[in-house]
Amino acid sequence: MTAFAQVSCLPANAGIGLRHPHIAEMLERRPSVGWLEVHAENFMNDSAAADDLETLRSAYPISLHGVGLSLGSAEGICETHLSRLQAVVERYQPAQVSEHLSWSVHDGAYLNNLLPLPLTEEALSVVARNVERLQERLQRRVLIENPSAYLDFKHATMSEPEFLSALVRRTGCGLLLDVNNVYVTAHNLGLDALAYLRALPATAVGEIHLAGHRRIDGEGGPLLIDDHGSRVDRPVWALYRAALHMAGPQPTLIEWDSALPPLTVLLEEAARADLLADSVASSNAADRDETTPARTPANCTTECDRSVRSSPRTQTTQPHVQALNLKEVRDVFA
Repeated sequence: MTAFAQVSCLPANAGIGLRHPHIAEMLERRPSVGWLEVHAENFMNDSAAADDLETLRSAYPISLHGVGLSLGSAEGICETHLSRLQAVVERYQPAQVSEHLSWSVHDGAYLNNLLPLPLTEEALSVVARNVERLQERLQRRVLIENPSAYLDFKHATMSEPEFLSALVRRTGCGLLLDVNNVYVTAHNLGLDALAYLRALPATAVGEIHLAGHRRIDGEGGPLLIDDHGSRVDRPVWALYRAALHMAGPQPTLIEWDSALPPLTVLLEEAARADLLADSVASSNAADRDETTPARTPANCTTECDRSVRSSPRTQTTQPHVQALNLKEVRDVFA
């Protein structure tokens, strides 16, 4: 395993996903928000949007999120796609790069979905090999996102947190903790969402995602769908608080991809995330042993501290991991 330092880092506050209908307003208003995330595949060809992103990256740190590498494919990563991703990274120099724990390619055919993996040693070896190739090509650490799940495999030999923890140990990758996905998966599979969080390596978390989900009522009971089409739900906010107690302040994205609202709604959700994170940081700071060495926000290296934009929380050192305050979340998980 080659250890890759983080090239730079995002500020440990809230950002929003940059979607095409909002680009013109972002260019005109330049609203106050910590950072922007874009999907890498939307910027692999020259376009007006690609030029606009060049302009916006001078005002906002950029996180590049891939959706098409198919890290779980046994046939390996497509060289053409990897080369295109490398070109996007070289052009925009994002503060962070991430991808999904999923597969979407078989025999050269792309499937229009992020499909789940069987949580087995064989699948772990496949993903680890592909993640190592990705990091070697980009010469940087990449964050891997936990998926949303709607079924489990009877021949799975480990839990998802165990799978992700092993992947971190083998490859040195980081984790993109999608809190909405944890909640959706826990609901659909009958798992304990808080136990899922506790089982993750907290120091590997480098970014958090928040999003809305949809409820479908069926004969077998309600199913939650991770559709990114509404405001963050109340129990997801509670789980986010628990995640912050576990991992400290993190760059936190408000994801919204379907039924896209006005930009002001995304900014409102980002502001709410910042307020909640500030509350947790203040609580942790009050309890922190003053002799405990401080850590920089979002597990960043000191070399990237200069790239962190000024905000009240990015000036606050990351607290040590403390026990979850279950009283704050018990009512929504009862």
